[in-house]
Amino acid sequence: MTHKRYLIILLLFFLTAITFMDRICISTASDQIMADLKISSQMIGYIFAMFALSYSLFQIPSGWFADKYGPKKLLTFVVSFWSVFTALTGLAWNAVSMLFFRFFFGAGEAGAFPGSTSAVYNWVPAKERGIANGIFHSGGRVGAALSLVFMPWLIHIVGWRWMFIINGIIGFIWMIIWLLWFRNQPGKHPGVNELECQYIEEGLSDTQRVGEKIPFGVVITSSNMALAMFQYFASGLTFFISLSWLFPYMKSQWGENATVYAPIPLVLGMFAHWISGSLITLLYHKGYHVASRRIPAIVGFALAATGLILCTLITNISALAFITCFGIAVFGVEMTIAPSWTFCMDIGGKSSGAVSGTMNMLGNVGSATSAIIFPFFIANVTIPIFAENAGSGNSFFILAAVLNILGMCSWMFMNPLKKLNTSMPKEKIRLRVIIMIASILIAFIGLYIYKTFFMKP
Repeated sequence: MTHKRYLIILLLFFLTAITFMDRICISTASDQIMADLKISSQMIGYIFAMFALSYSLFQIPSGWFADKYGPKKLLTFVVSFWSVFTALTGLAWNAVSMLFFRFFFGAGEAGAFPGSTSAVYNWVPAKERGIANGIFHSGGRVGAALSLVFMPWLIHIVGWRWMFIINGIIGFIWMIIWLLWFRNQPGKHPGVNELECQYIEEGLSDTQRVGEKIPFGVVITSSNMALAMFQYFASGLTFFISLSWLFPYMKSQWGENATVYAPIPLVLGMFAHWISGSLITLLYHKGYHVASRRIPAIVGFALAATGLILCTLITNISALAFITCFGIAVFGVEMTIAPSWTFCMDIGGKSSGAVSGTMNMLGNVGSATSAIIFPFFIANVTIPIFAENAGSGNSFFILAAVLNILGMCSWMFMNPLKKLNTSMPKEKIRLRVIIMIASILIAFIGLYIYKTFFMKP
């Protein structure tokens, strides 16, 4: 039997690495950008937020496109699209042009994970999706760590403008390989023999949703999906600190030398993806189909809450002690990623792209929330016992710990085998979808308005 499905996972691993390299490289160049374009730190914050806004808005449309036209067309288009705007970022001449380029860059990157999820659903049988999700999602953590280490060196060699252009070229190289090699269905790939094709098709039949015509609106407004979106919000709120405020927070608390520890949580996150994915696959093979999704996520959230609480107890000890505890927290929330995306495939079936995009949109609302409220909590919020004085992130860590505990509780009620109400009238489905999307957008826009007009710099 051939094993071409493993090459799909490898290609998606490199894709996720590229997505995070492209989105984080701007933070490593922020000082040079502000100096060359004569823009303020507040404006660079708006530029960062512009990516988050468009990235969230285009999650569901990208997932729908992947489900309707296939991951080959979607990923070919979006990787080309965002690579163009990655390169154009290096040609920006003022703040307005930078805002424009980063908005469309985020719109393009929005299709990466829904498209990848659709590809995994088509190519990987249910019994292997846990490890497949773990491996390809871990690429993002590798890319993020590489950005923190490699991009400052590249900027020193060629400058920040050429750094963006080089990253754009890397994206185009991946796109060409994808376009020439990938097929939406394994049966249409010349390198896949009959045995592998049969193995994949039999594995697809293990999932409940194959062959069922379930309206997308029913799936994303179900109790299952509501719980999935909430727990992914909690996960995103915790993890995003490692990409946004961790570096400056460690610098302000322990000095310049402490920032050398900043990539450690990302490296631990990479291993968490592999371990969680392997555990999902192991439990599924043993016949524990529901538990294979629940147990890694519940363990992960428990570890995350524990690590966050420990962070509040060692604030005045050392940077290494703090990063160890925060690393435990990141390791924990990263353990929840593979089961979350595998769960979306379970309940989404042929709508996996749109379903996963909906969940990912909430995760990015959580990420944006953490980026906005973290400095506010440091400056203003105190909590008895854990954060009696302002000036540290302890109050935020307690909030995140509570949300992670609630995320753990959510997984106790999430069931990929739960039957959905397929007889719901279309008008009711449409109304539920509109209310859900409107609520999410109102929350996201409210946070953005608060950051822009009310939060003190």
